[in-house]
Amino acid sequence: MRTSSWIWRITACASALATIVLVIGFIYAWNDINYPQGEPLAAGSDSGSESPSAPGAVPGNGAGADQEEQAGKDEDTTTAQPLPDHLNVTAIGDSLAKGTGDNTGSGFVRRSIDQLNGDGRSAKLLANLAINGMTTEALLPKLDDKGIRYALQRANVIMLSIGGNDLFQNSGLLSEETDPDALEIDPVKLMASLPEASERLQSILQKLRAINPDARIIYVGLYHPFADLKELQIPGNIVVSTWNHSVMEIVNQDPNMTLVPTFDLFQHKLDAYLSSDHFHPNGAGYQAIADRIVQGLK
Repeated sequence: MRTSSWIWRITACASALATIVLVIGFIYAWNDINYPQGEPLAAGSDSGSESPSAPGAVPGNGAGADQEEQAGKDEDTTTAQPLPDHLNVTAIGDSLAKGTGDNTGSGFVRRSIDQLNGDGRSAKLLANLAINGMTTEALLPKLDDKGIRYALQRANVIMLSIGGNDLFQNSGLLSEETDPDALEIDPVKLMASLPEASERLQSILQKLRAINPDARIIYVGLYHPFADLKELQIPGNIVVSTWNHSVMEIVNQDPNMTLVPTFDLFQHKLDAYLSSDHFHPNGAGYQAIADRIVQGLK
């Protein structure tokens, strides 16, 4: 009987302990659901709140300091540095950067500078190094020239236009003797020039950054000048859009680079924005590009 009595006592105690554990667990679970603690939010999260210091961390020392230092580095690499009050501009690239087709000869470079000065900013053109017919293949070695490097190093804004000749030069569309209405453009042939040209553009942008680590680099995107020709509309749109997308992927790697899109500006305004050669912008077209450049510099 004594043995049986001890067994019941032990069983009763075990049951009581189990009940207590279950009650405590229920209380913790209820508190966790209604008053969740969670992990501290990382700085820069969508909530915008600052993360509290880790328990036991000494401000300015140990893990807390390392986290703050790393956050500062991340911010430096993902945020464009503010532009100075006075802008020194160097332009480089092809005929668009040169301003071909603009009766005033200003192009988007001079128009951008004039507009910045008119808006109360201070801007000066140091040099326009653009050359008609320039391609990525021809431009890349020119960046090793001492005079060109000097002009780029002095600038805090570099404007670049390149790529249009790479895409359309081999198509025959840029020849004065070619009748666009008689051309049959093969999208495959147009696309064939994209990979190498894109690689060269990436090398150009990387070299510009190495020449001038601090300048704001502005790349003027491509538009489709032959979109009003039925036979050329779709293949040209495919090639130009693909090019602009590849440029965006390159530019997004550097917070101090800007892609100025122009495809949408010209898409339904070719009659108003193209010069008589049906390739380069006229004064109004260059002004539309300049407006967008200035908007990106504000």
